[in-house]
Amino acid sequence: MAVLITFFQMLALLLMIGGGCLAAKTGMLDEHTNRQMSRMIVNLFSPLLVISCAADSVGTIPLETMGMVMLIAAGVFAVFIAAGAVMSPLFEKNRDQRKIYQMMFVFSNLGFIGIPVVSSILGEQYVVYVTEFMLVNTIVLYTYGTALLDEKFSVSSLKGMLNPGTAAGTAAVLILIFEIRLPDFIKTAVGYLGNVTAPMALVSVGFSLVHADLKKIFKQWKLYVFAAVKLLLIPLVMLPVLRMVTDENALILVCMIMFGMPVGNMPLLLGTQKGMDGTACSAAIILTTVFCVVTVPILLAAAG
Repeated sequence: MAVLITFFQMLALLLMIGGGCLAAKTGMLDEHTNRQMSRMIVNLFSPLLVISCAADSVGTIPLETMGMVMLIAAGVFAVFIAAGAVMSPLFEKNRDQRKIYQMMFVFSNLGFIGIPVVSSILGEQYVVYVTEFMLVNTIVLYTYGTALLDEKFSVSSLKGMLNPGTAAGTAAVLILIFEIRLPDFIKTAVGYLGNVTAPMALVSVGFSLVHADLKKIFKQWKLYVFAAVKLLLIPLVMLPVLRMVTDENALILVCMIMFGMPVGNMPLLLGTQKGMDGTACSAAIILTTVFCVVTVPILLAAAG
């Protein structure tokens, strides 16, 4: 029964993606509008959702649990970094493309897809855990990620960590640690704006699907293997270790969702910025996003 509930929740998200496809097909949503929507999601609505969830969770989440989630997130990124280093040569011989594959193993769509999935399946009170994963993701991206592509570490790259998402995540942690209670009128405003995140993000994904060459994407067999390894194999291997760390079922479910998120946009954006071919990365983003509709319920069923 739980598997069916999760599957139908994922289908609901897929229908919202379908709404984006319809808007793009009928001309209601063009590239400029989608770009502006994406900016609002990343810089306004998603950060406000994080703060809203933290404000609603004041006094309900033990500090020990928050610390545990941060350690789990750090451990997971270490595993994905190691997996990317070992497995990327199996998918690509070209030096630059191997780097892209390593980035795809490590950096998932935790915010754009992770927040809607966690909030719709488990409830908005668990989005605060997603925030901790996103904070670790940001730190790893602008340290390991930039060093991998540049083949050296640059202090200037750390400036990229100064963004609304990091600021909101930091604010959320402080709200929870010091049990800061926001006035009701602020919570209401922030909550309404934050709730825009999930549907708008999924509409934007639908726009991307319409403008992708799906026939070309679904003919690349090695991307199917990559998707199976990233979305299923590695998360399932990490599940027994996760059970040794915590027996809190809700936390295990959140972590399994985070483990199984599709490839994020940052490998594509950073790779393109360095002049690398982003074709395989674009295809992997679309393919893994579609596949997670099926793989997430499998992971949650395995987690119990």
